[in-house]
Amino acid sequence: MTLLDGKALALKVKTAVYKETETLARRPGLAVILVGEDPASRVYVNGKKKDCADCGFYSEEHMLPEATTQREMLDLVDELNKRADIDGILVQLPLPGHLDPEVVLNAIDPRKDVDCFHPQNVGTMLIGGSGFLPCTPAGVMALLEEYGIDPSGKHAVVLGRSNIVGKPMAMLLLEKNATVTICHSKTQNLAEICRQADILVSAVGKIGTVSADMVKDGAVVIDVAMNRDTNGKLCGDVDAGVAEKVSYLTPVPGGVGPMTRAMLMRNTLHSAQCHQNLQ
Repeated sequence: MTLLDGKALALKVKTAVYKETETLARRPGLAVILVGEDPASRVYVNGKKKDCADCGFYSEEHMLPEATTQREMLDLVDELNKRADIDGILVQLPLPGHLDPEVVLNAIDPRKDVDCFHPQNVGTMLIGGSGFLPCTPAGVMALLEEYGIDPSGKHAVVLGRSNIVGKPMAMLLLEKNATVTICHSKTQNLAEICRQADILVSAVGKIGTVSADMVKDGAVVIDVAMNRDTNGKLCGDVDAGVAEKVSYLTPVPGGVGPMTRAMLMRNTLHSAQCHQNLQ
């Protein structure tokens, strides 16, 4: 069994991004908006700040109080949309309950939507056009490519149907000619379907979702989830026993997580390149 090393590939991607950044007339700029004091969000934002520094980007953080209104959020997004030195705008989710994430995310200029949440960018991805790709699914595809795992003709099973991971993951696998099955909370015979998978991607966010008896020998298993066990230790959806049966497996942590952040850097670079070619 081979572990798909996301940390090593993320470093490789960020090194390439840094080299391309050095050729630009102006370094890429990323603005991150964080509302409230969610500890997990703070960890993610700090990681993104470090990534920006590693890639030679300019970054700024807008830390807003929990009571920030929708109008205040939209005004800030509008201001960042207009700034020439900002190439990417990232709103850290989840937002407090009184804010509508769909309205906020849709207000971001699609050309600065480096998370690829805007309907325009999602639609472009759906028809196979060029542009931003959602960071986590793109990170998974980069890992498969790095290790020479070709989805073409394979049966890929995706567990989870979220707009952020599950649905776009299925689309990117389909684009690479996999036959794709999406499973979710209403799926019947889940274990039976999983045992048919050549490539199994779990993005449920529930410990123990995938056990060893649910995977076939030699399968490729991608664990997207980041959970914490009863001891507070990071873990994914996939049980440890799965490692005995599969050919490739992503570790948690150190698998998909670093690649998500690396793809964000790649998207921000792409945005900066587009903006500077237009100026």
